[in-house]
Amino acid sequence: MEYNFGKTNTRENSSSVKWDLRETKGGNDIIPMWVADMDFKSPVEVIDALVRRAEHGIFGYTFPSDSYKQAVLDWMKKRHNWEIEKEWIITTPGVVPALSIAVNTYTNPGDKIVIQPPVYHPFKKIIESNNRVVVENRLIHQDNCYRMDFANLEQVLKKGVQMLVLCSPHNPVGRVWRREELQQLVDLCDKYDTLIISDEIHSDLIMPGYKHNVMAEISPLAGNGIVTLTAASKTFNLAGLSCSNVIIREPALRDAFQKTVNRFSIALPNIFGLTATEAAYRYCEGWLNSLLLYIQENFNYLKNYIEENLPKINVTNLEGTYLAWLDFNEFGISDKEIDELLFKKAKIWLDNGPQFGTGGEGFQRINLACPRDILSQALSRLETVFNSI
Repeated sequence: MEYNFGKTNTRENSSSVKWDLRETKGGNDIIPMWVADMDFKSPVEVIDALVRRAEHGIFGYTFPSDSYKQAVLDWMKKRHNWEIEKEWIITTPGVVPALSIAVNTYTNPGDKIVIQPPVYHPFKKIIESNNRVVVENRLIHQDNCYRMDFANLEQVLKKGVQMLVLCSPHNPVGRVWRREELQQLVDLCDKYDTLIISDEIHSDLIMPGYKHNVMAEISPLAGNGIVTLTAASKTFNLAGLSCSNVIIREPALRDAFQKTVNRFSIALPNIFGLTATEAAYRYCEGWLNSLLLYIQENFNYLKNYIEENLPKINVTNLEGTYLAWLDFNEFGISDKEIDELLFKKAKIWLDNGPQFGTGGEGFQRINLACPRDILSQALSRLETVFNSI
């Protein structure tokens, strides 16, 4: 089947966070390329499954069926060669809520939790809002690539840290961690008895030539001390259906997590989230494979355009996710000035780097999951404004 990712789909007046909140940033002529959802329709198989379920007409309390869990098992095995069991799966209303549950389950107020900035900004907010202490292990940026600072991480862990939150693949810098990197991370956390929460929501969005390594499969011992957060939401553009899967092999960790889910009264999932996820995992691998090629082509278009027309902007290599990381530091202006130029002059809405924490200064994140025509318009506006500086 051929998929038309180049088609423009109107999203205005659909209560879209991405499109219908543009007035808050200066007007409806702004091109929004910030929040991580796609401007592509979800696969037709997903839409058809939702229509069939809606036509049933009864939307009572529901639960993840054996059929649903089998679809998750089959997907993990086929896509990532990861063999899991049904009882390892706990369904939650999203990866961000799942992280909050994990923080409340496995740590106490005042405990230290490591993040590796620049990183997805809800990590820090969740830790701080639950009265835990954020400990930063800043990524090393060198030769247009990011890597983990293991020397500093060991010094941090020595001082007593209860948890480390891993972003894999890493958002916003687009790294897909190599197996040897993850093995080194596992070894350090095992040495200092630090629980790993692995956010792998982007694990299906891997660029050609790279491979996602499931953190819980790195070593025989790894899976027992790792909580894996997954979802079909980023992969198939289902974020509004609020459905994710937490996969925990170790029974004591799993039971503790489930108790917190019950305590927060969020054990019953969204019926449409379950329906969409099962359909996506069963029938939509071809759609995903075509999507990844389109994202890769969008990234190549972006990189070539910027190299030819905006040489002061450096484009970080994209290994995973559909989010490119742009370095504006050569312009020698502040983040506030960059934002003002983007919103008021170029009329483009990107995600500014500082919100991702230390190391994000001077950067902007741009969403490539859009028709190329939209990307082309945004880059043309960017060129017009920033080549005048």
